Amino acid sequence: MAFMEKPPAGKVLLDDTVPLTAAVEASQSLQSHTEYIIRVQRGISAENSWQIVRRYSDFDLLNNSLQITGLSLPLPPKKLIGNMDREFIAERQRGLQNYLNVIMANHVLSNCELLKKFLDPNNYSANYTEIALQQVSMFFRSEPKWEVVEPLKDIGWRIRKKYFLMKIKNQPKERLVLSWADLGPDKYLSDKDFQCLIKLLPSCVHPYIYRVTFATASESSALLIRTFNEKGTLKDLIYKAKPKDPFLKKYCNPKKTQGLELQQIKTYGRQILEVLKFLHDKGFPYGHLHAANVMLDGNTCRLLDLENSLLGLPSFYRSYFTQFRKINTLESVDVHCFGHLLYEMTYGRPPDSVPVDSFPPASSLAVVAVLESTLSCEACKNGMPTVSRLLQMPLFSDVLLTTSEKPQFKIPTKLKEALRIAKECIEKRLTEEQKQIHQHRRLTRAQSHHGSEEERKRRKILARKKSKRSAVENSEEQPVKHSNSNNSGSGASSPLTSPSSPTPPSTAVEHAPL
Repeated sequence: MAFMEKPPAGKVLLDDTVPLTAAVEASQSLQSHTEYIIRVQRGISAENSWQIVRRYSDFDLLNNSLQITGLSLPLPPKKLIGNMDREFIAERQRGLQNYLNVIMANHVLSNCELLKKFLDPNNYSANYTEIALQQVSMFFRSEPKWEVVEPLKDIGWRIRKKYFLMKIKNQPKERLVLSWADLGPDKYLSDKDFQCLIKLLPSCVHPYIYRVTFATASESSALLIRTFNEKGTLKDLIYKAKPKDPFLKKYCNPKKTQGLELQQIKTYGRQILEVLKFLHDKGFPYGHLHAANVMLDGNTCRLLDLENSLLGLPSFYRSYFTQFRKINTLESVDVHCFGHLLYEMTYGRPPDSVPVDSFPPASSLAVVAVLESTLSCEACKNGMPTVSRLLQMPLFSDVLLTTSEKPQFKIPTKLKEALRIAKECIEKRLTEEQKQIHQHRRLTRAQSHHGSEEERKRRKILARKKSKRSAVENSEEQPVKHSNSNNSGSGASSPLTSPSSPTPPSTAVEHAPL
């Protein structure tokens, strides 16, 4: 896609991280069941909304699918007798609304394919695993040495990114993992530059980047192969999860989580910051840091999924940093995401909300200092520190890294320029979205304030004062007018009219508009 060119006709590049909201507006009873009419909205614009109709059985089916998480979700119970009563239907409607609210408030659930299909069937009706299999099969026609062992179902959070366990035919014991991903809304590279940069990724050598064995791309997707790591990611270590398990099962409601030891936090944090600085210095946009994108290899962290920014895929934490206008570059996005990652490494779980007002006790005050610089209200309001600044902070400044592998990633000058332009386009879309959210939030606050009980009382008091003041002024003006009329000339051609009696102030106040 050329610079700022729109996607081809018929190709909708949705941002799957834009939150969906749902309001159960009404219900309608048919002969044997009740249907619930739901208004769904994507993002902040009421114009981007639609209606869906769902039965209770549809909610029940969704709930059964979400049982994989182990969460106890508040779906109202079934009722066989009296389920057509008006009061019962109203009560159930409120219960279903609460059920949807709980799901949409959960960051992992709100982004999952099951919920998207339920709320937005028009845009999420495709079988993405089947699409990925078709693309992979086409690839194998020209590369017969690879063979699919099995699909790794739903191990990632992305709806349009699928994984397969692979092997090389003449090396059957070696396991690899293939990832296939469709384009995202931030794909601003031309097709030629996109394909060239994807094919450059296997040449990237860095002690803290997970090596790509093979990479190729078409005009609409990319396919990469890496060595399969049985130990899994940093998130698997924190959540004590099995790498092959589905994302929802592993991370949505883990039974056991554990923060890392201080030395691990220091070492892993330093390694991740070093590779972020390397990418920033190269002008390579990243923006996709989270614990599941960090592979563990012994005591070494290695960054995954450099291809995401080239594909134009949105970040896992996008719905967080779009709320803060000072987090408006991919470098600041990486730093903010590092704060999320550090919190998870420290406490064994993600923060309940961002910004974070106060941090629980940690193994070191130096940890809290870094968290405050990336996740606190002040940081989110005023902006992120640079990666170089974080490296100088006491938590990481004394960490000694021992590695003999020399970083290497040669990007031709022409492609560097293409990356720079694409990065600016990604940041422009982010800035525009942040501006819209900020304006919407201000308008919502103003409307809420205007309709609040306190504000209504204030307006009543002001109206009474204004009415009382007007009444007093009228009562003072009337005698003056009467006196002036008596003194104007000796013979008036028309009879004088008596001035109307002034309205008593108390009466004016009593009948003042409220």
